[in-house]
Amino acid sequence: MACGRFAPSPSGRMHLGNLWSCLLAWLSARSAGGSMVLRLEDLDTDRCRPEYCDQVMRDLEWLGLDWDNEPVYQSRRTEIYAEYFHRLEQAGLIYPCYCTRAERLAASAPHRSDGVSVYDGRCRRLTPQERAKLSASRRPAWRIAVPACSISFADLCQGPYKEQLDRDCGDFILRRSDGVYAYQLAVVVDDALMGVDQVVRGRDLLDSTPRQIWLNETLGFSIPEYAHIPLLLAADGRRLAKRDRDMELGQIQSLYTAPELVGRLAHLAGLIPEYAPVAPAQLIPLFSWNKVVKDDLFVCAQEGTFGL
Repeated sequence: MACGRFAPSPSGRMHLGNLWSCLLAWLSARSAGGSMVLRLEDLDTDRCRPEYCDQVMRDLEWLGLDWDNEPVYQSRRTEIYAEYFHRLEQAGLIYPCYCTRAERLAASAPHRSDGVSVYDGRCRRLTPQERAKLSASRRPAWRIAVPACSISFADLCQGPYKEQLDRDCGDFILRRSDGVYAYQLAVVVDDALMGVDQVVRGRDLLDSTPRQIWLNETLGFSIPEYAHIPLLLAADGRRLAKRDRDMELGQIQSLYTAPELVGRLAHLAGLIPEYAPVAPAQLIPLFSWNKVVKDDLFVCAQEGTFGL
């Protein structure tokens, strides 16, 4: 059976895009007779708060989306991340990076076609003496040295995808300079240890997948299936964001019942041909990745309404 997960960052009230992602992840797992993990990615304690975690669970329950077992909090798992970080360190794959943000950008390779800069490994080439000098005045972040290899996979929603790790990704951060373990390490370890074999998330994270596949292989984990769903965009082309309070659930709940909201999301996804109020459980026999749309969708945000 499949094991899926919904892993929100509790840094504010969920918006329409979060609900969209959770609904499709839930339907994918449940339609395969599988289980669902709720993981609260609250490692960034400056932005994530306990009250937001509680609100996530209330909102999912209102929508009719459940999960198996107790919710998992990443903030309580730092010792686990440390164990796998040290394994990679002992393998000689990790090095300290002393670059400031401005220096990281200056030390980046020319931008990829999608506008993402790639770190060129400047700090990988530092001598022991140079590292000792820099460590006297700066706390380093820690990067992992990626090999010159190609990673490809078949995405359940977007189709084939391929990256050359050294050219398209570059050495990426596993632990920030403040000691917080980075997203890339935490999600790989968590998905593996929790038995997650199906990862459904937004298309904006598609380029994270090759590095996560490589980390899985390096740590001896199995590789899950991935499905990167289209993003919901505001009228001006921005993807919905909590910081902009884009179509947050508090606003939407005043306008729609849960079945009305689920029905609109299901219609947007291509799961039902015409809009109709529906409960999530009613969509389980209708779900197929062959039906789900692939391209980003604009949603209207006039007075909180939305649609195609």
